[in-house]
Amino acid sequence: MALKYKRVLLKFSGEVLRDAASGECISSAVVAKMASQVRQAVGMGCEIAIVLGGGNIFRGATGEMAGIDRTSGDYMGMLSTTINALALQNGLEKCGVPTRVMSALDMPRVAEPFILRRALRHLEKGRVIILAGGTGNPYFSTDTAAALRASEIGADAIFKATKVDGVYTADPTKDKSAKRYARLSYRTALDARLKVMDSTAFALCMENSVPILVFDFFDQGALEKALQGEPTGTLVSDVDDELA
Repeated sequence: MALKYKRVLLKFSGEVLRDAASGECISSAVVAKMASQVRQAVGMGCEIAIVLGGGNIFRGATGEMAGIDRTSGDYMGMLSTTINALALQNGLEKCGVPTRVMSALDMPRVAEPFILRRALRHLEKGRVIILAGGTGNPYFSTDTAAALRASEIGADAIFKATKVDGVYTADPTKDKSAKRYARLSYRTALDARLKVMDSTAFALCMENSVPILVFDFFDQGALEKALQGEPTGTLVSDVDDELA
């Protein structure tokens, strides 16, 4: 089974872990489904790093609106990403997938420090690495952390795993004429403010030629198709725009 992408960074928002029905911030059923999909990808021979957001628990920007100092709020958000990372690690290890949590914040009791050479060694040995704590600095999103880590580890692409099947010309829930992009340039995404990732993350991806694939992670078989380069979702890179 030929892989187009042999090393990828999977980026999840924290919100994907939430159970909408119960309001539970970390759904064990969602974690189990994520772990199962990742296990299949590892079985295909793909090396996988994962960055999780923390928005299901706490967002620094939201905290600021509630009167919490932005720097303190961002560190609270980084801790939230660590909680999510530990939950996913538990789910993966229950599936038999060797996993390491590596953090940009120093917390040796629960995670290894992010050291590039060690991270690369884990990937080469077939371990999934979950990268917690964002960049370790306030005022940077987990999108930026994903772009930074993907560049550092030499990922072939960032797979932005969502609950929608790509990027559209407009919000498809509000505009029935909206069309999905099959391919999308960084420039168009920035100019049209399509909110694929934040501008800092985009700049890093552009400078380091890291493509971004936005796809529905929870569509059965979508991750497998994406890894093999089959058409799925929206590929954001320095190519010309193309509607699906």
